Amino acid sequence: MDAETFKRTFLPFHRKLYFVAYRLLENEADAEDLVQEAYLKMWNKRDGLTIISNPEAFTIRLVKNMCYDILRSGKSILNRQTVELGEVNEITNSDTLESRDEVRIVKNIIAELPDKQQKIVILRDIKECSYEEIEQITGLSSVNVRVLLSRARKKIREEYNKLSSYESRGN
Repeated sequence: MDAETFKRTFLPFHRKLYFVAYRLLENEADAEDLVQEAYLKMWNKRDGLTIISNPEAFTIRLVKNMCYDILRSGKSILNRQTVELGEVNEITNSDTLESRDEVRIVKNIIAELPDKQQKIVILRDIKECSYEEIEQITGLSSVNVRVLLSRARKKIREEYNKLSSYESRGN
């Protein structure tokens, strides 16, 4: 495959590939780097790419698998002890101080969860990954993912209610 054919075949998906990588990695620079690495991988194997019947599906799967490899390796943002919920909840200036406190409370509760539960909550409830994607990233079975997610949500709910009732009694 020559350079012109490669560009015509794979570059139209660049925006979609970046979005997939950014959704999974939650980092602009990492997503850009990963997409470039994916293009480099494909370029190095360009002669074998001529048999691909659906280039879009192939490139998306390649990028997802590369993201899963990074997430599994422990080099991702998921290993941080804090969870950046600011971007997810996008609290505007018109929101009340109470809303900001609620976000802070939930953020702290999630940060205190056991690592596996924390990771699954982030993937499912914040990144909105499917159960299948979570299974691939974590290497856990579907049943384990659902049990850990259920326990994590229950713990978040209990801790939030406990803190909310404590604060309301103090007022």
